[in-house]
Amino acid sequence: MTNHHNQNGTNNRESVVNSDVNSVDNIAANMGDTQYDVVIVGASVAGTAAAVFFARSGLRVALIERNREMKAYKKACTHYLQPFGVRVLKRLGVVEQLEAADAQPNGGRVWTKWGWFGNSAPSKKGHGYNIRREVLDPILRQNAAATPGVELFLGTAVRDLIVENDRIVGVRVNAPGKKVVDMRAKLVVGADGRYSRTAKLAGVTETVAPNNRFVYFGYYRNMPLKDGKAGQMWFQGESIGYAMPNDNGYTLLAAILPKTELATFKQDIEGNFKRFFETLPNSPNLHTAERNSKLLGMVDLPIVSRQTTMPGLALIGDAAVASDPLWGNGMSWALLAADWLTKLTKEALSSENTADLDAALRLYAEKHHASLADRLARDIDFAKVRPFNWIERLFYAASIHDLRYGSQTGPQNASLTNYRNWPSFKHIKGAAKILLQHKYNNLTQRVKPRSALGKSVFAD
Repeated sequence: MTNHHNQNGTNNRESVVNSDVNSVDNIAANMGDTQYDVVIVGASVAGTAAAVFFARSGLRVALIERNREMKAYKKACTHYLQPFGVRVLKRLGVVEQLEAADAQPNGGRVWTKWGWFGNSAPSKKGHGYNIRREVLDPILRQNAAATPGVELFLGTAVRDLIVENDRIVGVRVNAPGKKVVDMRAKLVVGADGRYSRTAKLAGVTETVAPNNRFVYFGYYRNMPLKDGKAGQMWFQGESIGYAMPNDNGYTLLAAILPKTELATFKQDIEGNFKRFFETLPNSPNLHTAERNSKLLGMVDLPIVSRQTTMPGLALIGDAAVASDPLWGNGMSWALLAADWLTKLTKEALSSENTADLDAALRLYAEKHHASLADRLARDIDFAKVRPFNWIERLFYAASIHDLRYGSQTGPQNASLTNYRNWPSFKHIKGAAKILLQHKYNNLTQRVKPRSALGKSVFAD
């Protein structure tokens, strides 16, 4: 950590940036050294959510964002909002805005060599949303900016952390107009993504695990999916593809392939992207669709987890955990982390006792670890690019006959090295029984006269 001391500036910025403001010039004129309850670095999914929740608790919040425009958005994202993240969006009060912007309820069908399973239409009871970050990020940022108690500073980047007596007590920022400003706070929150400068300056410990796949994706229009309006996902050997309907007629296609194929793939990115999807069953027709973006590549995405707290500091979102984008959990984990942090620290932030805040931060760190550590371990295991293990083969195969077993697939992939992650013995026994019954039915049907056979719903 870099140690700095405040210049004891006294100019307080009283105005809140309104949702229709996208120029930073006025902000620069009003900025000065000042004191907040919370300074949040990064005005994306995690940062905007935390800002709103802290401000609703009566706290004064500075939300700083290095981009100069309200409409700035994260480009390298597959923008899948999980159902478990929607409850946080509801608390933020933005679900109606997302739906008005044509966010698409998600869900979908999964294909493996054993066949298809899932629903051809999103569930009305428990769906999430697909919406492009180009649409989502400005909505969340405007919602935060319009919340009383939140002061949004665009075009403002962290330069250093202010540290006193081994405690982080604020940030020094490069502000518009070439100003250098100290912003002091009881708590600094790093919500500045996978490559968090806040985390780097703080010197938090981090663990990096390799991700042996790379991703190329693009946006298409006029691309009806052959299996309904829900998304489609394919597991073909060690490669994965998906097609996700998004807002305003856009569909996201992604090819997620082993890094051993990267050099060959890059020799003809467009051709290889098309050829990959042509090999998939019930794949969308890329020849008749209109592509509305470049094919964007994410070729090196290690899985990063960091120490989430230290005195005066908390990390949320990808700054805390940046996992494999394959499973589409990043934005929803970010929302959950913002929710956990604000609930656990808001009372302590109303106190002048730093011991109370330290205790609250420990609770947040424990909650974050308990909720995500096992899930992250499974992501790391699957990112090694390995064949399905016996548990995965069992449940993917059983799911095409009984959809209930689909809940044990995908993001719930089991790491054999940790038996705590295994499905229950009851579920394993039930899945095995389903497959044995299916094989028995096939055998008995094959010995009957052909004219007596009806078409089995489990037929190969």
